[in-house]
Amino acid sequence: SNAKPADDFKAIEQVGSISANSDTTVGKLIAQAMEKVGKEGVITVEEGSGFEDALDVVEGMQFDRGYISPYFANKQDTLTAELENPFILLVDKKIGNIRELISVLEAVAKTGKPLLIIAEDVEGEALATLVVNNMRGIIKVCAVKAPGFGDRRKAMLQDIAILTGATVISEEVGMSLEQATLQDLGTAHKITVSKENTVIVDGAGDAAAIAERVQQIRAQIEESSSEYDREKLQERVAKLAGGVAVIKIGAATEV
Repeated sequence: SNAKPADDFKAIEQVGSISANSDTTVGKLIAQAMEKVGKEGVITVEEGSGFEDALDVVEGMQFDRGYISPYFANKQDTLTAELENPFILLVDKKIGNIRELISVLEAVAKTGKPLLIIAEDVEGEALATLVVNNMRGIIKVCAVKAPGFGDRRKAMLQDIAILTGATVISEEVGMSLEQATLQDLGTAHKITVSKENTVIVDGAGDAAAIAERVQQIRAQIEESSSEYDREKLQERVAKLAGGVAVIKIGAATEV
C-alpha cells in the first residue's frame, strides 16, 4: 500500500516523487492534503480514472470492512449505504439471535434515524431480519464487521466508541445487548459504507476523550518493540487524530 503517515519532510518528498514529472498541481495537492489531515493523517496516492489530478479528503475514520449484505446498500448508483446522522451500535460479539436486538431497534425506529451496527459478525436470523426491515423501510440499518482481530478488534471498537460517543456492548464487562438503550449508542454526522470500506465522518465523541485516547496509543507506540505493532498502532492514531487524504493522479500524469 502507498499509505504513508505524513509526518516529516521525507514523506512529502517521497509522495511528491511518486508523480514522475512532479508537476506543480500534484505538489499543491500534497500541501493541501497535509494541511487538511495534519501530521497524524494518512495520505494515499492512487491513479485516478479521469485526466485531472484530484484531492479527496476523508475527515474522519475509515476502516476496511464493508456491509455484511449488499441488501443494505441504499444508493444503487454507487452501491453504498449512506446514513445521515445515524446512531451507532458497537457490539463485541457475534449476533445471530434477533431477539437480542429488538429493544434497541424499536428505540431507534421511533427516532426515525438510521442505525449502523458494528459487531464481530451479524448472521443467520438476525441478519435476515435486519435486511427485510431495511428493505421495507421500517428501519434504515446497515451492519458491518468490526475491523481487526482478537485484541486489536477490541481496541478498535473502543476507538470507534470514543470517536462517536458510544459504549461498546461487551459481555466481558457484564453488559447485555438486550438491555442496550439509545444512551449506549454513538452518533456521527454521516456514515458511508461500501462493499469494502466504512467511513465515519464527524463522530460526536468528546474531543478531550479522543485526545486522551490518542496519547494512550502514542505511549504504546513508544513502548513497543515490534515494527508491525507500531505500524498498526500508528494507523489507529491516524484514524482517530487525523484523517485520510486520497490524492488521485490523473491519467495524463505519469505515475
